[in-house]
Amino acid sequence: MALELAFESVGDGPPLLILHGLFGSGGNWRSVARALSTSHRVISVDLRNHGGSPWVETMSYLQMADDVRALIEWEQLHLPAVMGHSMGGKTAMALALLYPELLSRLIVVDIAPVCYADRLSMTAEAMRAVDTVAAASRDEVQQRLGELLPDASAVPFLMQNLVARNDRFDWRVNLASISAEARTLSGFPAELRGLRFVKPIHVIAGQQSDYVTDRHGAEFQPMFPEAQVEVIEQAGHWVHADQRDRFLDAVTRALRTRPSSPLRGAAAAA
Repeated sequence: MALELAFESVGDGPPLLILHGLFGSGGNWRSVARALSTSHRVISVDLRNHGGSPWVETMSYLQMADDVRALIEWEQLHLPAVMGHSMGGKTAMALALLYPELLSRLIVVDIAPVCYADRLSMTAEAMRAVDTVAAASRDEVQQRLGELLPDASAVPFLMQNLVARNDRFDWRVNLASISAEARTLSGFPAELRGLRFVKPIHVIAGQQSDYVTDRHGAEFQPMFPEAQVEVIEQAGHWVHADQRDRFLDAVTRALRTRPSSPLRGAAAAA
């Protein structure tokens, strides 16, 4: 059963959904949403087990795509564009393959529909290892998390999930479910590989990231025949934070792109 997802909405115009990455939330995208709200109604979504959305035990890409499908239908959004980063990008691609008639286009940020080595479990387990209940301050949690993670640069981003509840600190992400589903989240559903999404898909990759290795879009074929890859220089996996202005320029161009082939509007066998 699809979950009722929390979201923030800003602006007016054609709808644009933003799907965040793992350990993120729609709130992480407020600056980008505001910038794009001059021409679109921008809906920043909290995916299941994140932000203000419900916590459940499972979070496959098929389930998360169905959650977003339900949101599109409940909000009566007409052919929204969907932009997703990392885990949100895989969710967006699953959504497009399963329900192509609901979308106008995709913007996928620094992720491909492939299986990666598990980079997620270590982060989730480090967050679980911090005793947030006993912590006296946010600084104490941040220091402890930095000691547990080999890449301390991710700590400020992860700390956005720390909230105060009943005079103690806690995480607002479901770390138990994320740990259990880390292998699933690192992959991409095999059952979708016989489907195609023939509408525009613009891939925005960070030059310093290794998540999109083929700059010609081979990783997206044959599921996404219209895929075009744009590389943002001096940007890593968090392209939208590393090079915000260049990223916004790329998104604006992607939203204006006309399809190079007729929109057939339904998934077909590859």
